[in-house]
Amino acid sequence: MPNNKKVIKYQFKRFNPIGAQELYAATKVIKSGKLSGFLAGTGKEFLGGKYVREFEKKLQSYFKVKYAITVNSWTSGLVAAIGALSPKSGDEIILPTWTMSACAAAILNWRAKPVFCDIKKDDFTIDIKKAENLITKKTIAVIAVDLFGNPCDYKELINLKKKYKIKIISDSAQAITAKYKNKYVSTFVDIGGYSFNRHKHINTGEGGVLITNNKIYAKKLRLLRNHAESSLETNNHDMKDMFGFNFRLGEIESAIGIEQLKKLKNIVNNRRMVAKNLTLGLKKLKGLNVPHENNLKKHVYYFYPMSLNKQLIKTDKKKIVYLLEKEGVQGICSEYSSLHLLPIFKKNNLRSKKLCSVAEELNNKTFIAIKLCILSLDKNDVKLIVRAFEKVWKKLNFVN
Repeated sequence: MPNNKKVIKYQFKRFNPIGAQELYAATKVIKSGKLSGFLAGTGKEFLGGKYVREFEKKLQSYFKVKYAITVNSWTSGLVAAIGALSPKSGDEIILPTWTMSACAAAILNWRAKPVFCDIKKDDFTIDIKKAENLITKKTIAVIAVDLFGNPCDYKELINLKKKYKIKIISDSAQAITAKYKNKYVSTFVDIGGYSFNRHKHINTGEGGVLITNNKIYAKKLRLLRNHAESSLETNNHDMKDMFGFNFRLGEIESAIGIEQLKKLKNIVNNRRMVAKNLTLGLKKLKGLNVPHENNLKKHVYYFYPMSLNKQLIKTDKKKIVYLLEKEGVQGICSEYSSLHLLPIFKKNNLRSKKLCSVAEELNNKTFIAIKLCILSLDKNDVKLIVRAFEKVWKKLNFVN
């Protein structure tokens, strides 16, 4: 008799790293009455209050970098990072089409031009060979997005940087503590950083941090964060022409961030354990490509990304996703933002079916992921997810 019983009959626990420690820290700030320590201008409060400065100091120590500059969102961080490069109108910045729209918006903010690059089908990060083909005399930088928690190929990116005299910005919003060659992503490029948005590995509600080892960039980033009024005091002509924003992080968020940072290692280890168990259970399924177990030491699994081998699986992806959800699998994602297809970029002749064919193939036919960022899974949850996949594969006759 057919098995018509739903495999997963309950709701998975939602990911929530906020606890008593954060409540105590936030309450302490509220009771102090000083919710922000920032002032613009040239005084000592230009760098923020005591919790902002303590949080930044701890971030510098954790990631072993010279400068950590907190901001009120990673979107603000991207705007500041690009601004620190002093782009001119018409300058070009290459970025992968699979990324959050903030990357493109940050480029447009400075009247620069986003140039979209295709991604690699095996790890979903920017295809560096294709990126090289997009470099022109107007190219000033590449934004490397460590998508889903997986590092880009930084060796090749650094080669591009040296060969073409361009800058590298790391968008490691989804990849805090991910590593490339035993170094944290974002710590060895011109400017990088992480997001503290509500569904990242650790969060302050909204927030982010910029990372750099370059003294000049650090000064520019701080000016851009806090209105740039103190640029009048500098002898650097490049900085005298700056205008800034209010990208300042509050004291409550910083106090919460200090407590969250203490939990980061355990959160990442738990996420990797879930990914490892998913891989062990799913890798035997015909036509399903899963992350390799060797990635565990570098990947931090914001998403658990997979793809279908269309030579072995002819069934439409939408049907597979529908059946998995019917069996109770939660947090499934079957497509990701392809920025080159947004209508706004059609005006700039950047919309092209040939431009990012791998990204479009993944979105249309092969990409599936589980959004681990919103779930708190245990071993039993993972076993049931694997069982649901096995049931769907059997139902669709994908078994060997």
